[in-house]
Amino acid sequence: MRKLQQTIAYTFRDPSLLETALTHTSYANEVYKDGLRSYERLEFLGDSILGFVTADYLLSSFPQLHEGELTKLRAELVCEASLAETSKRLGLGDYLRLGKGEEAGGGRQRISIIADVVEAVIAAIYLDGGLPAAKDFIYDYVLSDVKLRVKLNMDYKTLLQELVQQKKHQSLSYELLGESGPDHDKQFSVRVLLNGRPVGRGEGTSKKRAEQAAAREAVQSLFPDAL
Repeated sequence: MRKLQQTIAYTFRDPSLLETALTHTSYANEVYKDGLRSYERLEFLGDSILGFVTADYLLSSFPQLHEGELTKLRAELVCEASLAETSKRLGLGDYLRLGKGEEAGGGRQRISIIADVVEAVIAAIYLDGGLPAAKDFIYDYVLSDVKLRVKLNMDYKTLLQELVQQKKHQSLSYELLGESGPDHDKQFSVRVLLNGRPVGRGEGTSKKRAEQAAAREAVQSLFPDAL
């Protein structure tokens, strides 16, 4: 357990909390004859803590996103697949305490189990060190690449339109500069104009992608604080 605590950069005052967070129901039933000594109760608490901390982080970090976009992003960040990836990076599966049947059935690699353990560990840290410690873990290991995700998935055309419309009498338009390459691998070049003045240029494998790239360049140039 000492190695795992080094990995997650948190030392438990009560190591039994971490042990419980890593105890599957199959082990608890087999060894303790008591399913309540598994990670399931901690997972229940950790799910709520993770949802709250993630929502709070997104709301304060991305003032340009609407409620629907925030909801979608939160769902992506706390979904089973995302948590399983976090678990794999930390190697939590190696520390799981599994019953013989679950062990033989590949429980250490089972996506549902290793994802649940992340939430259980969050709750264990919260109970041991309070909300600040739990937030540090979530920020470092669950939300570490959220800004990159937002940038990769952002609708820059919509964002640019909204930013431009903050002032009256603004005209935004896109101009196709050209296209090249064979039909199966075309490249489009587009520029975006604000009141007739070029403010961004982009390329892509479709006109839509080129417009998004041009809008991104315009946002970065005209409204850097929006990103």
